[in-house]
Amino acid sequence: MENTLVLIKPDAVERNLIGNIIALYEANSLKVTKLRMVHADVETATEHYKEHEGRDYFEPLISYITRSPLVALVLEGENAIEKVRVLNGKTNPAEAEAGTVRNLYGVSYKENTVHASDSLENAEKEISIWF
Repeated sequence: MENTLVLIKPDAVERNLIGNIIALYEANSLKVTKLRMVHADVETATEHYKEHEGRDYFEPLISYITRSPLVALVLEGENAIEKVRVLNGKTNPAEAEAGTVRNLYGVSYKENTVHASDSLENAEKEISIWF
């Protein structure tokens, strides 16, 4: 079994989509093993997005992820990392596949509703940041 981190970002929490998003993961054989709602501080957000530091979109990204509460969760399942990334869809909701989280609920490229770990190494690192 594999674990992965998902962040249900502020735009989705603000629009009361937490349950809809989690239900999609659960309907696809993923189990929630950890869950917490948190208003991320700048320090935690900066640690999470450290690889983007210095890029022109870094400050807006930190402002977005810290503007209101988000939900951090750990999902467990067979090939959880890849499965979640497929379920989430492409980063840009306008290009996301039909039925994916971002297609259904994404607002824009910048407010794309969810984050998911992209590798086993990053999943372990990101889980340790949020839990």
